[in-house]
Amino acid sequence: MGTQYKKFEAHASGGPRIREIPMRMVLPNLVTVLAICAGLSGIRFGFEGRFEPAVVMVLLAAFLDGIDGRLARMLKATSKFGAQMDSLADIVNFGVAPALVLYAFLLDRAGSPGWIAALLFAIACGLRLARFNVLDDEKGDRPIWQSEYFVGVPAPAGAVLVMLPLYLYFLRTGLEPSRPAAFVATGFTILVAFLLVSRLPVYSGKSLRIPGDRVLPIILGVVLYVLLLMTYPWYTLTASVAGYLIFLPFSVRAYSKRAKREGEKVPPSDIG
Repeated sequence: MGTQYKKFEAHASGGPRIREIPMRMVLPNLVTVLAICAGLSGIRFGFEGRFEPAVVMVLLAAFLDGIDGRLARMLKATSKFGAQMDSLADIVNFGVAPALVLYAFLLDRAGSPGWIAALLFAIACGLRLARFNVLDDEKGDRPIWQSEYFVGVPAPAGAVLVMLPLYLYFLRTGLEPSRPAAFVATGFTILVAFLLVSRLPVYSGKSLRIPGDRVLPIILGVVLYVLLLMTYPWYTLTASVAGYLIFLPFSVRAYSKRAKREGEKVPPSDIG
């Protein structure tokens, strides 16, 4: 009781007064809030018909959302508050924002099926993130090697995947926001939603070790990818989506081989 009183002193306005917080604890949460602002701004641009800046803002939100946790760990500033903020931001930036931007661009032309697809994607993203949090808490009960795989397509990848119709439109490939295209995009959106909540084992690369003699070529390759992304963003994103979809079957095959090599039959509950 005495310890709690030191942390939360009585305030003149009637509410508890929270103890002072170091600036390093604030920075990761600030990045998270900026990510939410970017995602919501993307929604605004989408409904204003400014789709290129809308996609850029959604991708920026995904980038900021991806670095806030790493920044918190680097600064040793992880907290329960930050974890809750990050989960809420993930739902907005990876689920709601891409779904609404795509709906404003194309899915609305499919009528109710388009809206249902947008809703399914946003809900699937929320379910995917909830399952990730549960599995992350229970990772001590699973074999270590299984932590190298995501269960289902991760939410950031789903956000990038689902906006493929926008990339194709920006490439001037002839894809126009017509009713037939809207129905095709509706089916694709539902497919991505099911990939999010599936039990598909997707290699994460978290424990990947790079041989010393390959570090410089890999750094050069990453720099090349970033330069291509800055110079030819829509070509690069389209190729990235195609490459990721091709990668998924190989990930499943690698998981199956690893399970056999470990000499165990993995029960469905371990990857569900």
